[in-house]
Amino acid sequence: MRLVLATRNEHKLRELAQIMRPYELEPLPAEVALPPETGTTFAANALGKARVAAAATGRPAIADDSGIEAAALGGAPGVWSARYAGDGATDEQNLAKLLSEVPPDGDRRVTYVCALAYVEPGGAEEVVHGRCEGELAREPRGEGGFGYDPAFVPRDYHGRTMAELDPAEKDAISHRGRAARELVRRLVELDAERRPRGLITDVFSRRRGAG
Repeated sequence: MRLVLATRNEHKLRELAQIMRPYELEPLPAEVALPPETGTTFAANALGKARVAAAATGRPAIADDSGIEAAALGGAPGVWSARYAGDGATDEQNLAKLLSEVPPDGDRRVTYVCALAYVEPGGAEEVVHGRCEGELAREPRGEGGFGYDPAFVPRDYHGRTMAELDPAEKDAISHRGRAARELVRRLVELDAERRPRGLITDVFSRRRGAG
């Protein structure tokens, strides 16, 4: 099955395309305008984007909304992570603002949160969540990832930031990776209810038949 991914973020498209297999993701058509992220929860924003994409394309669509929550800031920036330093802010500007506001000797616990929504045109809807706990580094490190990754040190990963992990390591523990794997599990169950053989069985059968 092919799913439309309701995002303009190429980093998210690359990450989710790997994790969501056997489902295939395709980018949102350029003419489809996404709604503003005005929700007060990650789930509300993700559902809004997925609903618009599904209605505009007539195809099943998925969308995520994700961000970082800092314990020292009462959970901020949260749903405002992508525009923490203002509308149109770069990843570097958002990260710099967060690093400046979390006290150097204070509580440096941070949590990545992701809500991933699936919407069928006029049909089923699913929302799943993923979380990753960690600490905020004192300065950015690493060349990989995006967003707040250069300062997010996941628990039990030998002090490396998300930006210092290779893609497979990051996908295994990230908030987006965990949400995506849960969504795949739920979609496989939904497919099995609709078709007794199920999507995964069909995929494996075709592979065996292809020799």
